[in-house]
Amino acid sequence: MEQIPITKQGYATLKKELEKLKTVDRPENIKAIETARAHGDLSENAEYHAAKERQSFLEGKIGEIGYKLGNAMVIDPAKVSKDSVRFANTVLVENLDSQEEITYMIVGQDEADIKQGKISVSSPLGSALIGKEPGEEAIVQAPGGKRTYEIIDIL
Repeated sequence: MEQIPITKQGYATLKKELEKLKTVDRPENIKAIETARAHGDLSENAEYHAAKERQSFLEGKIGEIGYKLGNAMVIDPAKVSKDSVRFANTVLVENLDSQEEITYMIVGQDEADIKQGKISVSSPLGSALIGKEPGEEAIVQAPGGKRTYEIIDIL
């Protein structure tokens, strides 16, 4: 069984999303199916078919999140070593091409959000940073060519 690394915050967010799907979205969709069914002939009822498709989507999403939570390996960022870049570390890097300093947190795929400074451990930059120590460089093959980042600090 595969273990899925996730931060404590990411785990809580997924759990909250699952709860919403089960207690809000699923019951709303069941009501939509009942309402559409009351309109009569189901073979030509677009509302009914849309609600059934939504039901299928919701059940798939519930199953997917349940699987992830069941196989989660929850990692507390406060307890992760800072001697080299690891999952759940926050890293200050400098893009040596633009001289820009950027802070990223290395997270799982479900938590990644570049606008919040969270990059996936499996992204090109995330995987290039893993295992590096402050002062080392990470070379990333980006769509616009190679980029070089220096690890300034692990926060």
